[in-house]
Amino acid sequence: MRFPDRPVLIEFDDRESDSPYVERVWRSRSRSGGSFLSMAEGNIELVVTRLPGVLAVTLRGPVIQGALIECPPDGEWLAIRFRLGTYLPQIPTAALIDHQDVQLPVLPNGRFLFSDSSWEIPSYDNAENLVARLARAGVIARSHATDAAVDGDVDWMSQRSMQRHFRRVTGMTFSSYQQIQRARHAAALLVSGSSVLDATFSAGYFDQAHLTRSVKQLIGMTPARLARERPQLSFSYKATTS
Repeated sequence: MRFPDRPVLIEFDDRESDSPYVERVWRSRSRSGGSFLSMAEGNIELVVTRLPGVLAVTLRGPVIQGALIECPPDGEWLAIRFRLGTYLPQIPTAALIDHQDVQLPVLPNGRFLFSDSSWEIPSYDNAENLVARLARAGVIARSHATDAAVDGDVDWMSQRSMQRHFRRVTGMTFSSYQQIQRARHAAALLVSGSSVLDATFSAGYFDQAHLTRSVKQLIGMTPARLARERPQLSFSYKATTS
């Protein structure tokens, strides 16, 4: 149980990005080892991990199942969270789903190998420079049709075509993406002190049973337990619930 005077396991910091390919850049540091809830996630991320004696660069895909994860002590992470609709032409997003991560080789000179080229490991402040170079090289691309789906602006294409395109780009259905966003929003409310009843309606659930099923699957813990224990969550921010 997480008591008010218990130290935070992982400290997060993040900033929004003006890049058309990047939603935000976040970083974190672990004070000590322990467990946290790794929530379902709808976006692709490029993550740099620094542990004692270890430097790793990982390409992570969407996650559609929440789980309790062990966090090592004395770790630092930097992540580029790509905007929904950013994809990798050479790697289907579906191939990355649910922790089918791609570990990118780190070279002796401290750079990393991606798509047969070496790249400088980014910092928190210059992450967009790397992303711009990846885009120019065709390593990443962006589909604006996903924006139309999220905004509800799909008059120019059929609903079926939109669903097919969304799934091809993101690796999941539009409905699954909406469910993930809603569950993350509900989890943030619950660990911030909202009651289960308030979270049910604030996050747009039909009833508490609906909230319980969704949050247990996508966050990894029941709403009642989230509200009672207020565990450490993976990186989170105010999510939309469209």
